[in-house]
Amino acid sequence: MRTSRLFIPTLRQTPGEAEVISHRLMLRAGMIRKVAAGIYTYLPLGLRVLKKIERIIRQEMNRAGAQELLMPILSPAELWRETGRWDFYGKELLRCQDRHDRDFCFGPTHEEVMTDLFRREIRSYRQLPMNCYQIQTKFRDEIRPRFGLMRGREFVMKDAYSFDADEERARLSYQKMYDAYERIFARCGLEFRAVEADTGLIGGSMSHEFMVLAETGEETIVYDEHGSYAANVELAEVPPPPEEDTATPLALEAVQTPGTKTVEEVCAFLKVSPDRLVKTLFYQTPAGDIIVVLIRGDHEANEIKINRFLGTTGITLAKAETVSNVSSAPVGFAGPVGLKGIRIIADHGVKAMRNFVVGGNMNDTHLINVNWDRDFAVEAFLDLRQAQAGDQSPRSTDRLREARGIEVGHVFLLGTKYSEAMNATFLDADGRETLAIMGCYGIGVSRTAAAAIEQNHDDKGMVWPVPIAPFHVHVLPVTVSEQVVKTAGMLYEACAEAGLEVLWDDRDERAGVKFNDADLIGAPFHLTIGDRGLARGMVELKRRNTGEVVQLRPADVIPHVRDLLSSHDLPVR
Repeated sequence: MRTSRLFIPTLRQTPGEAEVISHRLMLRAGMIRKVAAGIYTYLPLGLRVLKKIERIIRQEMNRAGAQELLMPILSPAELWRETGRWDFYGKELLRCQDRHDRDFCFGPTHEEVMTDLFRREIRSYRQLPMNCYQIQTKFRDEIRPRFGLMRGREFVMKDAYSFDADEERARLSYQKMYDAYERIFARCGLEFRAVEADTGLIGGSMSHEFMVLAETGEETIVYDEHGSYAANVELAEVPPPPEEDTATPLALEAVQTPGTKTVEEVCAFLKVSPDRLVKTLFYQTPAGDIIVVLIRGDHEANEIKINRFLGTTGITLAKAETVSNVSSAPVGFAGPVGLKGIRIIADHGVKAMRNFVVGGNMNDTHLINVNWDRDFAVEAFLDLRQAQAGDQSPRSTDRLREARGIEVGHVFLLGTKYSEAMNATFLDADGRETLAIMGCYGIGVSRTAAAAIEQNHDDKGMVWPVPIAPFHVHVLPVTVSEQVVKTAGMLYEACAEAGLEVLWDDRDERAGVKFNDADLIGAPFHLTIGDRGLARGMVELKRRNTGEVVQLRPADVIPHVRDLLSSHDLPVR
C-alpha cells in the first residue's frame, strides 16, 4: 500500500479528549475517529489490526472445535425476562422499541439468544457437545465511557457458548477454551496472565480473566513467581498465617486517643505498627441487617468475599449514624468489645493476633491488649481480605507479586444458570430430559488492540507485535532522486511478492516527517533508502522495537526480513 493512497489522517498534536496512551496514539496515527461518546469509526489502519486479531481468534476457535455463526445485534426482551436479566442487568442494557411497541435490547452478550437457539434445535445427547462462536459488534451503555477503545460503549467482541451433557464434559470444554485463549494471546505477541476471577453479572461457578500486563492497566492482579497461581486481587485467596501469636494475654485497658480516627493516626499516637491494630467495619446488607467485619490494620477488606460468605450481593458500609447507634461511638472509635446482638466475622489474620488495639466504643477512646477469645465472640474466621504483594501464595511456597493488568478475555463455567431459566434440555442416553451444562467465553477484539498498544509503545509511538502489526515493513525513501524512488519501488514490489505486508511512504515530504509518522504507526521494520546509502550499494533496515539498525544490499532485504519473521505465525511466502 502507498501512503499517498491510504486513508491515514495522522495528527501532529494529541487531541484533548485522549486520556490514555492507546487512545492518544490511535487518534494520532489515524486508526480511529470518535463518532459519539464511547463510539468510534475504525479507519483502514485500525481495521487492519482488528482483522489480524480476528484471524488468530478464528483459527484457534476452529482448532478447539467451535463453529462460527452470527447472531442478531437486537434481542427481544422476552428472552432476557426469562433469565431475569432484563431488570437485573441495569442501565448498561440499551433498550428500545420497534414500531409495534415491542421491547428489544442491543446485545451486550448473547447467552439468552444462544440458549434459545439450543433449546429449539438440540434434542439428543448425541448432538453434544456443541460450541458456537461469533465475532460481532456489541453495545453496553457505560455511564462514563472513557479511555478510547479500552472502555467504550460500542466494541468488537468474540463470544462463544458451549453446551455439554454433564459437569465433567463441561469442564473439558472449558479447558479447551482456556487453552485456546492462551494460544490466541501468545500468538498476538502479548505478555499476559490467566487469573482466577469473579463471575460477576454473567454468573456461573468458575471463571478466569486473561490479563495483558501493562502499567496503565485498570486492574491489579497477584501471581507467584513460578506461575502456578494468578488471580484478580479482588478474588485471590489468602491462606491463614502459618503461625499464631502465642504471647500471654495482657489486661484489657482503655486509653484516651483524642481525635485519632484513622489507622495511621491511632498507630502514631499509640506508637504501634498497623499490624497490631484491628479495624472494625460495619456493613449493611441489602436486607438491612448489620454485620461487623474485623480486618488487620494493614489489610483491606474484600467485599466480594464478604458477599460470598453472606450469600448476598451489594453490601455497603453502614452510614456514620448507623455505626453510632449500634456502637455508641462515632466512626473511628467503634470496636467489637461489648457489641450486643451484632454478628461478628473476622479475617484469618485477626485469629493469629494477641493483645491488639480496637476502637473503645466511646468517643476519643481505644482499647489495648484486646484478645478475641476472651473479650468478644467471633462467629467465623474466614479469608475476608484483599491479597497483596508479599502474601503467601495459596498454591506454592512462593510469595505473591503484584502487577497491573488489562482484561482482554474472560471464560465462565456457567453450569445450568441459563439452561434452567430457559428450560434448555436434551434427552440423555436413558431418555431422560436433562439440563445442558453451559460455558461462555469472551474476547474483546478492539480492546485487545488497545491493550497491545498500552503494553507496546515508547515516547515516539506504537511498537506493534509482529503478528498484529498493520504492516510488516515500512519503506521510507528519504529523497525524491530517481535512484532512490526506483529502489524504493523495487523493494516495495519485492516485499509484496514475498507475502510481506508493506507500506511505502511515497509522499513528497521531508525525511523527518516520514520518520516521525513511521515511528508513530509502529510497523516492526523500517526500510530507509537514501542517496548516500545507495552510493555504497546499501539500504538501512531498523527494528522498531529495539532500534537495531543493519546495512543491507537491496537483494538481501527480503531473505533477511523473512529470517526475522520466521519465528512468527505469518503467511509469508
